[in-house]
Amino acid sequence: MKIVLTGSLGHISKPLAQELVQQGHEITLISSKAGRKADIEALGAKAAIGSIEDAEFLTSTFTGADAVYTMAPPPNFTDPGFDLMGHIRTITQNYAKSIEKSGVKRVVHLSSIGAHMAKNSGLILFHHEAEAILSNLTDVAITFMRPVGFYYNLLAFIPGIKNMGFMASNYGAEDLIPWVSPVDIASAIAAEIVTPHNCRKALYVASEELTCNQMAGILGAAIGKPGMKWNLISDEQLLNIYMGFGMPKGIATGLVEMNICQHNGSLFEDYYLNRPTLGKVKLTEWAVEFAAIYNQQ
Repeated sequence: MKIVLTGSLGHISKPLAQELVQQGHEITLISSKAGRKADIEALGAKAAIGSIEDAEFLTSTFTGADAVYTMAPPPNFTDPGFDLMGHIRTITQNYAKSIEKSGVKRVVHLSSIGAHMAKNSGLILFHHEAEAILSNLTDVAITFMRPVGFYYNLLAFIPGIKNMGFMASNYGAEDLIPWVSPVDIASAIAAEIVTPHNCRKALYVASEELTCNQMAGILGAAIGKPGMKWNLISDEQLLNIYMGFGMPKGIATGLVEMNICQHNGSLFEDYYLNRPTLGKVKLTEWAVEFAAIYNQQ
């Protein structure tokens, strides 16, 4: 198959490209950075250098593809003038226009857990809107991949662990939370994108389900802090911490609201109705990477 991937050499797109190339597919990998061309070609893929904000570039790159994988880049958490919803809306509309004009009939889009929620999901509300925009396409088979929280998001807790000796957020303690490795996400996408179907569906991806204290214990053991705990703090405390880091209030408020959904369980309601088979990469394995980064900081 001829498959076009967005996401450059990111946490998901790089292992996804590697897996699909190994399967014998013809892969084109989009990157905005010309300096990554050689690295992309070293994977056995073709590099398409351009911006996903350029609909004409996307249309040209998508034309002739049997399938495309689309994703939105991570949001900017520090720019007070950054319009997250507007930015994601523009990118998703570009994808929709380019898919329609190019004639692509098979799409896998990276969405998120919580995309089933039309409100009260905080910062990840844009995933709900992105799914809605793409769902307006006709005669296109679309799979919305909805991974749970990424393991590498746990790296954000390192400063707090170093300062306080424990993990803390407005969710945690005995809350049961599913997490996922980007490697497992890539494998799930690789399997789905070559599977024919003619409908719209959402698939969840997770690697392990643990209470936050279980997770803290695993990470603590890896960094020489056995018995480390994950403590609950108030919404107001967390908001003040985020803003103390220089995070714009709108972004900070969105993160706090997203975490509230994790604590009350509403973020996971649809996940548990459509629970996936868990992936291979468990937290004990990823904790080795966590410890290496922890010790470097």
